Amino acid sequence: MPKRNAQGGGSIRQRKDGKWEARYTAGRNPGTGKQIQKSIYGDTQKEVLKKLQQIQTDIENGSYVEPSKMTVSAWMDLWVSEYLGNVKQSTQASYSGHVKTHIKPELGFIPLQKLRPHHVQTLYNDLQRGGKSPKTVRNIHGTLHKGLEQAVKLGYIKQNPSTLCTLPRVSKKDMQVLSDDTVVEFLRAISGHRYETIYYVDLFTGMRQGEILGLAWDCVDFDSGTILICKQLVQEKKCQGKYFLDTPKHDKIRTIKPAPVVMEKLKLRKSQQSADQLRAGAAWSNEWNLIFTNELGRYVSHRAIRSPYKRIVAKMGLPDLRFHDLRHSYSVMSLMNGDDIKTLQSNLGHHTAAFTLDTYAHVTDKMKADSADRMEKYIKNIEKA
Repeated sequence: MPKRNAQGGGSIRQRKDGKWEARYTAGRNPGTGKQIQKSIYGDTQKEVLKKLQQIQTDIENGSYVEPSKMTVSAWMDLWVSEYLGNVKQSTQASYSGHVKTHIKPELGFIPLQKLRPHHVQTLYNDLQRGGKSPKTVRNIHGTLHKGLEQAVKLGYIKQNPSTLCTLPRVSKKDMQVLSDDTVVEFLRAISGHRYETIYYVDLFTGMRQGEILGLAWDCVDFDSGTILICKQLVQEKKCQGKYFLDTPKHDKIRTIKPAPVVMEKLKLRKSQQSADQLRAGAAWSNEWNLIFTNELGRYVSHRAIRSPYKRIVAKMGLPDLRFHDLRHSYSVMSLMNGDDIKTLQSNLGHHTAAFTLDTYAHVTDKMKADSADRMEKYIKNIEKA
């Protein structure tokens, strides 16, 4: 005979095979109005009773999650296909790549409701042992965490098991900044190079690499001396991934007003491109109206400008100078020449001024010291009067 639970929320019985079964009511079917009956199993009566009491408590406080056989693989595929409609194409491609390459092969077979922190932690540890950088592991974590957060919102799981995991520490790469003398040397080194204008514009505007390569002629206003940064050239994160235009990082569309010499460089670039088009004839194809193109009018890839750049800086004795360090050099030059943090944040397209301040704290510290020295001189002059 089934044994009624003391709380009256279910019944327990021992089956013929010796297993214990508890049945409980998990609510009503919204379509038929009939009660939804569920079963849980265990090896002992005590084990089943404990599970049943926990379920009853969850039902009473509203935290009950109906058992599901959905796997991590099935859920993450569903999340990628149905819940990423509001993210950029490049972000969606990145999430999809993480799920396919790293998450599903290691965790995909586990039922979603049985995924535990130690499963996720093992994935992160294995990725590190396999040579993945801390930043890559954190990016993969970001994908998994977002997917599991959506599962929590929908009631498929109670808690996000990735929240309790320990993530590797990311060490910031040392910032390389060109000195005034090195800027002069760099400008001499790039003089006459096919990509001279790209390097020049980056150094004196601080645009990101993808923003420069995705810059179109209709975004440049020579009359007002401004540039609208509203897109970037992005490559799919896979082997031989296709290039496409996407919105800027953080979707920070902005207008900058570079130094007039930068605008003159772009005018010269327009003449150079017209000459390229004339030589290419019918083979010319610039479908995105890009400023920086190859001899046939097609986009310039990230790799195409990085390789010669590395050769140039290596010849200068600066082999560790990254392309992104030109952006850092622009930022430091701007601050040292009187730009305030808010203006620099706007020009760089940073998400917040606090991030800009944190990134260039070493520069602002020197500026504060210089300010103190100026105030000291002012006070002494006042006291002498």
